[in-house]
Amino acid sequence: MLKKTSLFAATSLALALALPAGAHERHACLDEACALQALFATDATAGGSGGGDTVAATRYGSWGIDTAGMKPEVNPGEDFFAYVSGTWAETTEIPADRSSYGAFMMLRDLSEARVRQLIESYPLGNPATDGDAAKIAALYQGFMDEATIEALGAQPLAPHLDAIRAAADKDAIATLMGRSRGGLGGTYFGAFVSDDQLDPDRYVLYLSQSGLGLSDREMYLDEKFAPQRERYQAYVAQMLELAGWERPQAHAEAIVAMETRLAQAHWTRAESRDRDKTYNPTTLAELERDAPGFPWTRYFEAAGIAHADKAVVRQDTAFPKMAEIFAETELDTLKAWMAFHTTDNAAPLLSSAFVDAQFEFRQKFLNGQPEQRERWKRGVSFAEGAMGEAIGRDYVALYFPPDAKAKMDELVANVKTAMGARLQQLDWMSPETKTEAMAKLQNFGLKIGHPDTWRDYSGLEVVNGDLFGNALRSMAFEWDYRRNRIGQPVDKGEWGMTPQTVNAYYSPVKNEIVFPAAILQPPFFDPDADPAVNYGAIGGVIGHEIIHGFDDQGRKSDGKGLLRDWWTAEDAAKFEAQAAKLGAQYESYVFPQLPGMHINGRVSMGENIGDLGGLTIALEAYRRSLGGEEAPVIDGFTGEQRFFMGWAQVWRILWRDDALRQQLVNGPHSPGQIRAFAPLRNIDAWYEAFNVTADDPLWIAPEDRVRIW
Repeated sequence: MLKKTSLFAATSLALALALPAGAHERHACLDEACALQALFATDATAGGSGGGDTVAATRYGSWGIDTAGMKPEVNPGEDFFAYVSGTWAETTEIPADRSSYGAFMMLRDLSEARVRQLIESYPLGNPATDGDAAKIAALYQGFMDEATIEALGAQPLAPHLDAIRAAADKDAIATLMGRSRGGLGGTYFGAFVSDDQLDPDRYVLYLSQSGLGLSDREMYLDEKFAPQRERYQAYVAQMLELAGWERPQAHAEAIVAMETRLAQAHWTRAESRDRDKTYNPTTLAELERDAPGFPWTRYFEAAGIAHADKAVVRQDTAFPKMAEIFAETELDTLKAWMAFHTTDNAAPLLSSAFVDAQFEFRQKFLNGQPEQRERWKRGVSFAEGAMGEAIGRDYVALYFPPDAKAKMDELVANVKTAMGARLQQLDWMSPETKTEAMAKLQNFGLKIGHPDTWRDYSGLEVVNGDLFGNALRSMAFEWDYRRNRIGQPVDKGEWGMTPQTVNAYYSPVKNEIVFPAAILQPPFFDPDADPAVNYGAIGGVIGHEIIHGFDDQGRKSDGKGLLRDWWTAEDAAKFEAQAAKLGAQYESYVFPQLPGMHINGRVSMGENIGDLGGLTIALEAYRRSLGGEEAPVIDGFTGEQRFFMGWAQVWRILWRDDALRQQLVNGPHSPGQIRAFAPLRNIDAWYEAFNVTADDPLWIAPEDRVRIW
């Protein structure tokens, strides 16, 4: 599926950087880029409406496939990605402001251009009285006012750094960590609020490991990432020097050493996605008892979460070790660490010295992106991060016709019916488990296009010409909105993404699949395209999201979203055996440009199962849609050939080497060029459609193919 992006993505949005790692854990997305918008989405009130011409989407060929981008001379059984997208890959260059480029990024560029047109049409009025449009205009134009930002230099940081310098003891540091939940700074323990997995009708506080300036514990512990660690230490020193912090080199060394200890205490990504092990309810008193050394009461009070009667700790065995590290670290090192993370969070809002330093390390060095994104693009991201649904309301009015929803409703219904048929046909699943699985499927919720109720931003204070203040108030507004929900009834109509987000997701606690308006365009969905292509593209995505309810982690919730084991032990063992086979397949893929790098089959398991199962049930749905008739042949391609080509076209992508390395380390998704063909190797119909034989490199013997859903 288009799955959850991580907060560690090198976003230029300080708002996202100030929120805790793990805030996106409540749902699974189709692609990495979902975290940013998922953090700022729910419901809004009236604003302005954009005017002028609309920005049109690009169609793919005359019937849904870009045949000019294919490389038909390639044997499909040797390289199916190249067969479908080889010429495109050879003739396309990654834009200088991108670290990767493909179908998703093209649609994101389109969405970005549309949002820019909207935002720039909003007049700069009085944000206090002129509604959402004036607030959005103030956010965007404040970000675009480079002259004022350059003149201010590091001044906006001064009060925050002064507060850190004034910290007299570690209790004061814990207070600053708590305040960072609604502002700038760092914390060892990220706090977020989401649906309670054991009480899906109520919100609960979650606590998750945090504190690392590099994206993952492996970046600190694996020898092959030594160059990244060395460059990171230099970056820490550079940021401290820009901030005017004393002894930047010595403090940078101490900071990296401390974060390395934290990394050793952290759970791995694979461990952190195990929903059974990451639900550990506790109280504040129990935290004080079990993880001594950290001033939990001060942290809770400063974060505004002291009213929570419990917290769900995700990595429970890591917390005592991390609290011990806090207790053993010198106060000066903790202060320097907080100063670095505060400066790093704030960098996109400061003068070019800070912006350029962050870009050079996070985007250029770590991800290989040659050039900084144009300022208007970063301004659009900033405004969307603060008021995404208010913008989305106007986006929908321009770009989401009612008939698109009707056609998606039909597609989803067909794929859901196909899933039911597949469940009934499974020969490895017992009747008891099938009954529970069917009940879960029947309870699946569906959201398409946009929320029914828009979020109210009337309580957000925005001031013309005050970029830094607007960012701080936006972060505080968002955190207050979240923390005040602790213990309250869940808003079942809430969305985890804005309508203009190019992604989709499944929420295991709400047991629903969600498709924002922006993804319902070519190459995913074209109402005028050949149905086979639509079933392979958006149908496969629909199936992917449905299967997330039955993947290795999604299957742990029932039809009401309750975390419980509804499987017989025998069925669970059979499922896990097949999942392990699938994981081994993905781990066998090599990346010649990155020796020693592989897909982590355990981390990407849910997404890989989603791709295989989703495509399987989408094919079933396509066959049923034919009503017993033979599919037409178009330009020499059969219906099932077009179906598989539609899937592969969605996953065209090019990577810079450094970005691919980051994806393999951090991403829960396999790279797109792998997703284009890997699930097909387990589907008999693909072999038949393209005459793939045992002589072809992609061949897997029938008895070795993974058959789950």
